[in-house]
Amino acid sequence: MAIKYWEFEDAPLKEKLKNPNIRDIAKVFFDSETEAYRFSALLLETKRKGSLRLRDVPKDIPIATAKRYLDYAVQVGLLKHEDNSYMLTDRFTRPFKNIATYIKGWMDSGADEDLNIEFANARLERQAKRGGRRIAANAAATDDNNVSRDSSASEQRTQ
Repeated sequence: MAIKYWEFEDAPLKEKLKNPNIRDIAKVFFDSETEAYRFSALLLETKRKGSLRLRDVPKDIPIATAKRYLDYAVQVGLLKHEDNSYMLTDRFTRPFKNIATYIKGWMDSGADEDLNIEFANARLERQAKRGGRRIAANAAATDDNNVSRDSSASEQRTQ
């Protein structure tokens, strides 16, 4: 976490509470612009809908990534997970009192935020798949190639 305590002292906090935004919340938990963007997108979607299910996750965020970020939000006390959905909550420990006040101010504010402007440097494209299950058509073509290579290799060995 990248908590800069001086930003949440009493005087700066009063200024920040005048116009709370999701960027400040996400930057507390993540240094990376991309991670902060994904975390913000999920929190904002949860705020808009009231609750968020994994099947309702925005298309630009992979489901496994969304689950990881949402579970992290549950651990830090921003969300609660009940009945297969994530909902906003405000359970915070004592050291996060001022940050919690700011987050509560953001939850209560009605301002609409544009994540593309707030996270201009974030990578928005999905990461290429690094393994796992193969698509059936590609698997069959790969298996055919392997069979032909194996047969030609065995022919060369017999000669």
